[in-house]
Amino acid sequence: MAEKRSNPATQETKTELVFTKKNYQLLLISIAIVVVGFALMIGTTDIYDFRKTTLAPMTVLAGFGFGVYAILKK
Repeated sequence: MAEKRSNPATQETKTELVFTKKNYQLLLISIAIVVVGFALMIGTTDIYDFRKTTLAPMTVLAGFGFGVYAILKK
């Protein structure tokens, strides 16, 4: 008697995404934080201003850190 083999092409496969909707939302927020940090660096005024030398780089690093959190969040 011939055995009936299942064809993988005819079986329904459920694909699961790696990231959830929440991960993508958090990732977009982190990108926005990085953009705000770079926007704080823009300007032609004093190059050694607190905003440009301290606040903006800390904001960019916080955005990157939040991005890592968004990727690793389960």
